[in-house]
Amino acid sequence: MRALLSTASGGPETLKLTELPDPVPAAGQVLVAVKACAINYPDVLIIEDKYQFKPQRPFAPGGEIAGTIEALGEGVSDWQVGDRVMGVIGHGGLATRIVTEPQRLYRLPEERDFAEGAALILTYGTTIHALLDRGRLRAGQSLLVLGAAGGVGLAAIELGKAYGARVVAAVSSEEKAAAARAAGADETLIYGRAPFDKDQSKALAEQFKAAGGRSGFDVIYDPVGGDYAEPALRAIGWEGRYLVVGFPAGIPKLPLNLTLLKSCDVCGVFWGAFAARDPQANAAHVEELFRLWRDGAIAPKVTQRFPFEQGGDAIATMAARAAIGKLVVEVSAG
Repeated sequence: MRALLSTASGGPETLKLTELPDPVPAAGQVLVAVKACAINYPDVLIIEDKYQFKPQRPFAPGGEIAGTIEALGEGVSDWQVGDRVMGVIGHGGLATRIVTEPQRLYRLPEERDFAEGAALILTYGTTIHALLDRGRLRAGQSLLVLGAAGGVGLAAIELGKAYGARVVAAVSSEEKAAAARAAGADETLIYGRAPFDKDQSKALAEQFKAAGGRSGFDVIYDPVGGDYAEPALRAIGWEGRYLVVGFPAGIPKLPLNLTLLKSCDVCGVFWGAFAARDPQANAAHVEELFRLWRDGAIAPKVTQRFPFEQGGDAIATMAARAAIGKLVVEVSAG
């Protein structure tokens, strides 16, 4: 098998394409031939040793995959060789074969290709947990989405509309605004590139407030962080919910007096821990996502596909915050 391995801490240029022995599934495991691996911001962090989980090197990044089952370990009875699967595995996806636990996998519908399958669960699983469990989003409420043209941002637009919210998408370019509108955003606004000085921060806050209207936003979905966070928080409504999803622009420091003045909640969103702690609730969310996918209310936007040998380029594109929609590495044909 081949794998794109992280052998030292650093950027995507440190990854090495390596030949390895084929893995063998132990009892209770399955062997998956990986066809596609989606790239997400945690893949940038994990090879730099900045993610909350630090695998022992060498390891392959790539936490979201689709493929076919090639072999079953002893005791596995719910799957068969040849089954098409998709799932979230943490890391290891940038390899032609991986072993994993079957409970991490879901059946890939026959009408969907492997790239679509690889691009669904992590992005939409994070977002449905954020909006429904942490944000308590309801029909008729207003939702501000930062970084709205990325994978989770577009998912937030689609899910926000599916649940009846008015969605304002905040992005950094007109090209990204067009992608947000195509996903269903009711309104878009374009912000500048951080860092911001005091006057620029105040101007951005006014921009957010104008979009939120007199009542402000009921829910703010923030997968960006950095200098964008405080201006967005200033546009939150009474008893609003500010969802902390990620920090590609840096970890912000928020003035807590704002939470008192608006009686609002700042809510962390850690989907992986939620899924591990409450697998039944997560399974219900995934079932709902499959229904919405089948009904056409959501659909992963795979905008760039990279050959396996260029998997590092996909991670570099994500690190540069240049991605619109989902980036997928096509690991092997099928």
